[in-house]
Amino acid sequence: MEFLELTLQDEIDRRERKTLSVRIDRAGFEEEQTLEGFDWDAPVTFDRDRVRDLFSLEFLERREDVLFLGPVGVGKTFLAGALGHAACRAGKQVRFLRADKMLKQLRQSRADNSTEKTLRALIMPDLLIIDDFGLRRLNAEQSSDFYEVVIERHRRASTIVTSNREVQEWIPLFDDPILAQSALDRLAHNAYQVVIDGDSYRDRQRPDRKNPKPKRTRSKRR
Repeated sequence: MEFLELTLQDEIDRRERKTLSVRIDRAGFEEEQTLEGFDWDAPVTFDRDRVRDLFSLEFLERREDVLFLGPVGVGKTFLAGALGHAACRAGKQVRFLRADKMLKQLRQSRADNSTEKTLRALIMPDLLIIDDFGLRRLNAEQSSDFYEVVIERHRRASTIVTSNREVQEWIPLFDDPILAQSALDRLAHNAYQVVIDGDSYRDRQRPDRKNPKPKRTRSKRR
């Protein structure tokens, strides 16, 4: 009986690992980023207690959103991706996309009449992570598409957005200020806003910074 129990548990563990691997692959993460891998000694400032609380994933159950805001390279994408990985490990369906890629997919979907399918793939996940929003101004079509995604997900599922701009700077990016105000009113007022400031986190992730070569010492000649 003990051998049978071990065998069954081994099979259960194997299937769970496979299922987790499938969820992570489908999420579309560009890198493997986890909370365990975050450098808490990085010279960046943010509300660390709030971020640790987010990793309880209770915001997913409440269908709340998260905004990571701050300059380039301070760890916004890393923390967003780490939350996504944690959600995958908790059995949640996750989708990770750069904002420009998401909008491009929606534009291309109109060419082959797959817009409804593409929108569904963005609306259905328990967690949608939109990375690098606000790098450039949106045209009329992109403004409408972003609005549609936000409105459809509001109070149905959680969304994480990373941006180099503060929320109040988002409105001029939209072609239609009314759409902008409507989308941001739902997104920002239902979101935890984590503002990160400091030196580039990416600089500390360089291979030569993580694994510095030992200094060579010259041997003294006698």
